[in-house]
Amino acid sequence: MAATVALLAALDTKADDASFLRSRLLEAGHSVLVVDIGVLGDPGLVADVSRAAVAEAGGADLDRLREHGDRAEAVPVMAAGAAAIVRELVAERRVQGVLAIGGGAGTTIGSAAMRDLPLGVPKLILTTVAAGNTSGYLGTSDIVLFPSVVDVAGVNRISELTYSRAADAMAGMLSGLDRPPAGSSSRHRPLVAATMFGVTTPCVTRAKNQLERAGCEVLVFHATGTGGRTMERLIGEGHVDAVLDLTTTEWADEIAGGILSAGPRRLEAAGRAGIPQVVSLGATDMANFGPPDTIPAQYADRLLYRHNPENTLMRVSSAEAERIGTAIATRLDAGTGPTVLLVPTRGVSALDAEGAPFDDPDARYALVSALRAGLTSARVQVEELDLHINDPAFADHAVRRVLAQLEETSMNHRDTTGATR
Repeated sequence: MAATVALLAALDTKADDASFLRSRLLEAGHSVLVVDIGVLGDPGLVADVSRAAVAEAGGADLDRLREHGDRAEAVPVMAAGAAAIVRELVAERRVQGVLAIGGGAGTTIGSAAMRDLPLGVPKLILTTVAAGNTSGYLGTSDIVLFPSVVDVAGVNRISELTYSRAADAMAGMLSGLDRPPAGSSSRHRPLVAATMFGVTTPCVTRAKNQLERAGCEVLVFHATGTGGRTMERLIGEGHVDAVLDLTTTEWADEIAGGILSAGPRRLEAAGRAGIPQVVSLGATDMANFGPPDTIPAQYADRLLYRHNPENTLMRVSSAEAERIGTAIATRLDAGTGPTVLLVPTRGVSALDAEGAPFDDPDARYALVSALRAGLTSARVQVEELDLHINDPAFADHAVRRVLAQLEETSMNHRDTTGATR
């Protein structure tokens, strides 16, 4: 399949590098649309989308940016402009893949242009920073970071190898666009998104197995911040039919300042989309921190549990539990689709059970009381179960509720479309 690639490069310093990549992609049978994301120096290559157009799309005048000569000011502007232009190019099907090159600034601009593109659009950045913590560049997207090995500063006997392989990788992704993914025949199966943490694994694993036996396809997301944000994104993009959100622990980190927060938009996507969701309180008893010496000073006297050398858990207080309950209730109350909230009254994690390290009936009471006080919509059904979250009966009940919601949604759809039941 011949396709068009948007190639993002600062052509004042990366013209030779961009030219090499463009030639390699042309040899592979693809077209290339060059987008200049440079600002200060003069372009060494004629671009299809000029830097002036990128700056304008970012809300600024190129001459003013050049006059100021402030890199810290220019990068956010060019990132916003590149994102707007690439988004339009993809939406209009004028490009089918996006390739960016650069160091820190080029990677920042390139990743901004790619992060919000739909899942499956080929996205690759040839970069000097493809190591360490790259979460800020990737977000919840499927961007490929390809190490340049040497600086992106001209073509030499080393860079021509990495540049060639990067271009070939992009060409390979493009060649697969006209072939459906392996296993695509399963797309008629309902797709259920589920959340899991180590301390809720028995529950979610049992539920997943039962849903799959019932004919569903299940995506399990590790509720580590990125997992929750990724699930919310896929729900928002319309990939998911129902949600089994049993592990809402990321709200504990958001409230208590832990390291695994998914942000304040967690638990909103399913409600906005109006799809069925079964929600519970898995691991809302704990906030996550790193090694003991990284725990904030204000938490020094709190109940801590060393999960492993790199992860320390903190039992949330009754006051924090109340805030967690209020936050969850607010998000569920604002939704539009069928929602069931399951409350396991005997504990919400492997550590929150009778005799376990985080057993705290007062905190559990504060959590549930805040939930009930905050939920005003009759659309949200609250079911308190005299079970622990990891009891097999709890998972079985959650599965029954998901399957009932899916069946009801299917019947309503058939009625709406006029099909025979």
